[in-house]
Amino acid sequence: MPILSRKSTAIERASQPPLEEYWGMNAIAPAEEASQGRRSAWLTTCANPACASGWLQIWRSRSSPVFEGGWNCSPECTEHRLRVAVARELDGRGSVTEPHRHRVPLGLLMMEQGWITADQLRNALECQKTNKAGRLGQWLIAREGVSEQQVTRALGLQWSCPVLPLEYHDPEGMASLVPRFLLDAFGALPLRVASGKLIYLGFEHRLDPVLALALKRMSGLRVETGVVQGSQFGPAHARMLQAKFPPVELMEAASEPALVRALTRTIERARPVDARLVRVHDTLWLRMWRKPQTTPVPEVASVQDVVCTLVG
Repeated sequence: MPILSRKSTAIERASQPPLEEYWGMNAIAPAEEASQGRRSAWLTTCANPACASGWLQIWRSRSSPVFEGGWNCSPECTEHRLRVAVARELDGRGSVTEPHRHRVPLGLLMMEQGWITADQLRNALECQKTNKAGRLGQWLIAREGVSEQQVTRALGLQWSCPVLPLEYHDPEGMASLVPRFLLDAFGALPLRVASGKLIYLGFEHRLDPVLALALKRMSGLRVETGVVQGSQFGPAHARMLQAKFPPVELMEAASEPALVRALTRTIERARPVDARLVRVHDTLWLRMWRKPQTTPVPEVASVQDVVCTLVG
């Protein structure tokens, strides 16, 4: 009669490694790990603190839609969380003036550095007044023979920021960082990402700390702002605007509730694995990720942007 089963001898049992040692110390067997993953997915609860039934939505995927790191169990919960986020971003909009940073006028700064004379400054100011156009630095270059490098260096001193070079600038590689609409509207130029932790953001003649903060919040990376020499900035910015950007939807709403409803429909339709909302001056920027982010700069096809404003 064939032996169907038998007990292991003491010697055999002693020679077999413990299960924990076989899979590795404190490791979980693949079948058990998969089972735990399924259980944790099923146990995911709604990120809306006012929701009391998220775990009952067995028909809804636990992987999406996700907004600001939390899963939403229903369109109602998505709308509730967006209402809070929109109110947070618009808090004080139009009523609180951004703090003014007193800066030494460019002409006086250059004169103190010995880069221009009082006569050169006076002549440039007169040209600017007569023509009612152009910046002082442009007139110093055009009429007084001042070098563009000196004017750019003075701008860096005025804004207490570095002068950023354009070496290694890759327009196509940087196009997925900020929507084209915002780069065009606020005159910004993403230059490069260093060590996967730092974004260099260039401007021509004045910095925009609001846009820099929005980019920091959206990307999770530090943002270093600086000025770029004007003759280099213009062509580089034009090339940047010709790059392939992620798809963007421009949205206008007459009221805050209408904006919340429109954004809710957008997120419920796209069902992103994550989404974030930030404000850039009077504009709201919603970014949605179609798949988990694995690199500091997302792929163009992996994100979708919504730029929206209130017109009421």
